[in-house]
Amino acid sequence: MIIGCFALIEPFTPMERQFEAIAEMGIKYADLTDSRDGASLSAEYGFAASISLDGHPGRIRDMVAASGLTLTSVCAHANLLDATSPEVYGTVQIVKAVRLAALLGIKHVITTEGDPKTEFGHNLSESEKMFSIREKLQTPIAWARELGVEILLETHGQITDSVEKMGDLLDSLNADDAVGICLDTGNSWLGGAEPIDYVKTFGKRIGHVHWKDMPAEMEAQRGKMFGCGMAVIPLGDGVIELPPIIDALNEVGFDGATTLEIAGPDNVKKSVERLNGWLGQ
Repeated sequence: MIIGCFALIEPFTPMERQFEAIAEMGIKYADLTDSRDGASLSAEYGFAASISLDGHPGRIRDMVAASGLTLTSVCAHANLLDATSPEVYGTVQIVKAVRLAALLGIKHVITTEGDPKTEFGHNLSESEKMFSIREKLQTPIAWARELGVEILLETHGQITDSVEKMGDLLDSLNADDAVGICLDTGNSWLGGAEPIDYVKTFGKRIGHVHWKDMPAEMEAQRGKMFGCGMAVIPLGDGVIELPPIIDALNEVGFDGATTLEIAGPDNVKKSVERLNGWLGQ
């Protein structure tokens, strides 16, 4: 099982520095975490770790090679419930992420429905939410099939944080050849599910794992909050029982990449040590 790291380690520094910081911790794998269309003033002037989906892939290859890392995914976390808008990260950006992944030789693009930000999105019925996600993913799925990339739906929203609703969504997409799951241990727990149930239910459809542990004080938010960017504690310091999840992943033959979504270098290092111990590596 591959252990990688979220490429947002140091605030207000460029992506090059994120890759360097990951390598300095002895980690050899990473993802492309923050991406956007076009240009960014913050990235241009070196205080944002963001990659342009319109940029030349050779520049990304050079950055990664300079740090001796291997990329395992392109993150394209979207808002699939609000109305389509030029300012909303959605279908167009996921398509660009699929293209970029193909150019970089990366197998997985990770996306999700996210939380709606508007009254329109919050007022959608259950069936309308399902349709909105399905509709916005149709073109990305077509591109993924064309380019041999797999789109992974992360547990990070009202639909994907439910084992039953995730199953209904996968059935409705009818794209087993191009769509799988990214299990986020913290997000799924926070959304009210048991992370291990995703492994037991979906098995080999899990293509990537995001590792998070959640502090006990987050229990009050459970089932009310859908997704958080990063954990603020190391693995093993929270309430999620991670070793049984690892055992379940091994039982279904998971041998893919995983990513630590954890804030703070010390927390990351401690998490790597504990995760290696649970894995017997």
